[in-house]
Amino acid sequence: MAVQLPNSFSKRMQSQLGTEYDAFLLSLSETAATSVRINRTKLAGKPNGTSIPWCDTGFYLDERPLFTLDPLLHAGVYYVQEASSMFLEQAFHELPDGPIKVLDLCGAPGGKSTHIASLLPANSLLVSNEVIRSRASILSENLKKWGNPNVLVTNNDPKDFAPFEGFFDVLVVDAPCSGEGLFRRDENAITEWSPENTQLCAQRQQRILADVWPALKPGGMLIYSTCTYNPGENEENLKWLSEFAEVENISLPVKDEWGVTQTEAAGLSGYRFYPHKTKGEGFFMAVVRKLDGETARMPKKIKGAAFTTASRNEKVLIEDWLTSDEMELLNLNGTLLSFPGRYTADLTWLQQNLRIVHAGIKTGEIKKKEVLPAHELALSTILNRGKFPEIELSLEESIRFLHRDDIRPEATERGWHLLTYRDIPLGWAKNLGNRFNSNYPKEWRIRMDITEYLTGKLEEENAKFPIR
Repeated sequence: MAVQLPNSFSKRMQSQLGTEYDAFLLSLSETAATSVRINRTKLAGKPNGTSIPWCDTGFYLDERPLFTLDPLLHAGVYYVQEASSMFLEQAFHELPDGPIKVLDLCGAPGGKSTHIASLLPANSLLVSNEVIRSRASILSENLKKWGNPNVLVTNNDPKDFAPFEGFFDVLVVDAPCSGEGLFRRDENAITEWSPENTQLCAQRQQRILADVWPALKPGGMLIYSTCTYNPGENEENLKWLSEFAEVENISLPVKDEWGVTQTEAAGLSGYRFYPHKTKGEGFFMAVVRKLDGETARMPKKIKGAAFTTASRNEKVLIEDWLTSDEMELLNLNGTLLSFPGRYTADLTWLQQNLRIVHAGIKTGEIKKKEVLPAHELALSTILNRGKFPEIELSLEESIRFLHRDDIRPEATERGWHLLTYRDIPLGWAKNLGNRFNSNYPKEWRIRMDITEYLTGKLEEENAKFPIR
């Protein structure tokens, strides 16, 4: 079915694409590709599908399954992400080895943040931010499922990062935009589009860049992206940035067969994805190096931390729960958090100026003289799998568990058990003898009616899952 496009948008794209416009228009009536990105800390194998050439862990699927019913999605084994945006990986290939600090400024819902978490050199730190509180919660959930401990999620406006001048080595700004690249997937993006809105978006993008620019250290890298075709929100913003800041172009190696359109503005390279040339949606990305500014100076004395270092007795309670000895165990009002020890001073400084949604891995809740294992510990990369007895669930049992229905798997031991599906942790349940108590988060539960699938359609959907 032909997509009805705004007249002024069509005229601009005809001018922008020339003889390619008809092919572009035809591509908007075609079915969008479904793609996923694999979490290599949880899965070493290859899913069903064809590789995305610019992302080592990205794959196109032949058909779109009902992802809600795949336990491996809930376990953080893969993330459903649009293929073009996985081009971010090419920018991270340009980074030197060694620990870095990264700010993903507009992180929700988590596609780029989970990708960054997988690309970071060892002992690095990711601060993933989202200004809208409800979306920050979604971002936090997706990063918890991904399982990396070296992550902070914040809920702040770009200007709130002003105190951290020169703090970050990499700044990722996937800026809110007019969404032209989503026209094929989202009809609302078409109805909300107007020339006036594209101008407002460009102004907002400039404000975002100006507010957060000081937080990038000299020599640091800015990765700027949008999901729109409009030069005013892309190349023109790069030109604007080069007029008030000293920047250096970073060009990325791009193979001809990828179908990426390379552009140039003020000596700065841009990379455009059009759906008639690449298997993906509309996308733009550019990478520059910052040449001016100040390097971060952390205050000599930082007071008022919201957390304390866990006591010796508290550490004994979770002895052998973790595989990493680089984690510092912190106590936040009775909640034990595992956070990279090398960044605890940074965490203290950050929490004095930012609203932190979550930090590191929530490890457990102190209840009297015991610690209840936290759900996100089960999904983390630092869990010691040999500490707890495990119960392997069937597909149906897994769906019931994720739906927060009662399940009664076989178990001879009482106490906490790690529940798995295909040897991938899903969460915890406590065997009380006559019943199992689940601690799967209520806010994460599957909300759809699963009845018809448990009575006949589940195996049909399972056949479509990317990992079988």
